[in-house]
Amino acid sequence: MAVRLELHVAGRIEDYALIGDMQTAALVCRDGTVDWLCLPRFDSHAVFAGLLGTEEHGFWRLGPAHAADAEPPTAVRRRYRGDSLILESEWDTSRGTVRVTDFMPPRDGAPQLIRIVEGVTGRVPMRSALRMRFSYGRVVPWVHKHEGRTVAVAGPDSVWFDTECETYGKALTTYSDFTVAPGDRIAFTISWEPSHKQPPALPEPEQSLEATEEFWREWVEQCTYHGPYREAVVRSLITLKALTYGPTGGIVAAPTTSLPEEIGGVRNWDYRYTWLRDAAITLSSLLRTGYREEARAWREWLLRAVAGDPENLQIMYGIAGERELGEAELDWLPGYENSGPVRVGNGAAHQLQLDVYGEVTEALHLAHMTGLARNDYASLLQLKLIRYLEDHWDEPDEGIWEVRGPRRHFVHSKVMAWVAVDRTIKLIESGDADGPLEKWRELRDDIHRDVCEKGYDKERNTFTQSYGSKELDASLLLIPQMGFLPPDDKRVIGTIEAIQRELSTSDGFILRYPTSGEDAGVDGLEGDEGAFLACSFWMADDLAMIGRVDEARKLFEKLLALRNDLGLLAEEWDPVLKRQVGNFPQAFSHVPLIDTALRLTASGAYGG
Repeated sequence: MAVRLELHVAGRIEDYALIGDMQTAALVCRDGTVDWLCLPRFDSHAVFAGLLGTEEHGFWRLGPAHAADAEPPTAVRRRYRGDSLILESEWDTSRGTVRVTDFMPPRDGAPQLIRIVEGVTGRVPMRSALRMRFSYGRVVPWVHKHEGRTVAVAGPDSVWFDTECETYGKALTTYSDFTVAPGDRIAFTISWEPSHKQPPALPEPEQSLEATEEFWREWVEQCTYHGPYREAVVRSLITLKALTYGPTGGIVAAPTTSLPEEIGGVRNWDYRYTWLRDAAITLSSLLRTGYREEARAWREWLLRAVAGDPENLQIMYGIAGERELGEAELDWLPGYENSGPVRVGNGAAHQLQLDVYGEVTEALHLAHMTGLARNDYASLLQLKLIRYLEDHWDEPDEGIWEVRGPRRHFVHSKVMAWVAVDRTIKLIESGDADGPLEKWRELRDDIHRDVCEKGYDKERNTFTQSYGSKELDASLLLIPQMGFLPPDDKRVIGTIEAIQRELSTSDGFILRYPTSGEDAGVDGLEGDEGAFLACSFWMADDLAMIGRVDEARKLFEKLLALRNDLGLLAEEWDPVLKRQVGNFPQAFSHVPLIDTALRLTASGAYGG
């Protein structure tokens, strides 16, 4: 049978599975292709960047061999092995059935991606095609043999390829052709090591598989949630754990960059960093489901990142606390489905987003309330944040959505400034910190009064996106969840109903804000975007809070149905194309999934 040189087109975003080792992550397509992998960290340069380009920019396909005039076959079944991050994909072919197991062992040493091929029935011809391209597909490495092992070297990086199969090179690609029968198990491993160091140790795939399965089994056993949505909650928790950078405790928003919010559009951002907002709400979900060690590690990361300079608090940092995240465009990559530009770094890092002070303070407050061991510097940091807000809460900012248009007085930012002050007052009232209690109570009242007077449209009975604006914003759904107003307040109910009318898609999901209309251009960008999944979960939460629990449950279960077959969510849902869009998988989607499941479980609002 003629077997062609590999031609590969990236799949739909929901076609991908996540595997990772709590230091980096890979995306594996349904056809057995790894299209995205950065080594050795989440924010390192990609070795496989085919997701954002073409087959020329790096990939690793492992699956049944296919004829020269046929597309690579896709797996007919795939699943995670139990509650783990071990992916199993199965193909049924005319020759038999084969299984590929993909995983990345949690590690202290060299990062590894291990793929084990197993024959199930018949005799199936297989092929591995490995095309490594360093620096996001720009650099072709020097591939050669070293003591019987294949190694690719370019500059500071080396990637070692180990397998018992024979390999050969063709068209700057490393191939292995082999056949598997029932009971055969053939392993393939790539390992990264700095190019100036000695080769990494030879991999032990079977032992690593056993250890990886044990790691995830023990981790999931800590989960304290046992409600009706346990499968969805546990998969989301595993995903959040996979997005945690183990050495420091930093949590990335997503393991990818530049997956578009609109196919063919320009809203493409690098999410491989730690947003204080995203990490803080992730911490909240982890704490409420029993994961205290992750919460402690994140708090330590926060204290190191902010250090003694809370007045210059950034909205995001590198995963080790780096401050400089300069944004650049990679013009040699065409982008996912030609959605350019491809960006690395993130210029929003130095924006003023006052809501971050509220999210960080809320996370510290929750850690304190759930009995996390006291940290005196964490309390000191909280007090410093409020002293900063005393002088700056009434300034315009770029807001939660990181608009690249003019600064505004965003209502959500003011509400979260109120949250920061409120939670700090509670800290002082508990006796665990000292501060000017009466002064800050007055400040809390001043912020509350300001929001209710300037951010509320009496005629329409709704809060608005910003002072003086007529537009709505889904972040207003957080007003009752943060305790700014009670759920039964007529202004809260009016806001929820207004958002349902004006920001809902045809299938009932929620947009962040209008991208056209009176305030078109608020974010300074061209084009549109999909329904923002976090906002849709917030709507379900609010509906439950105001007593519309059946409606909340139905919306929640519609959202669960948007997950791919492995339980993963991107940032947004395109209601026209009916597909996931945005970086993937997205912590800011999985966190509110967990939160809504907990709320509905507590209210008894679930079917069955």
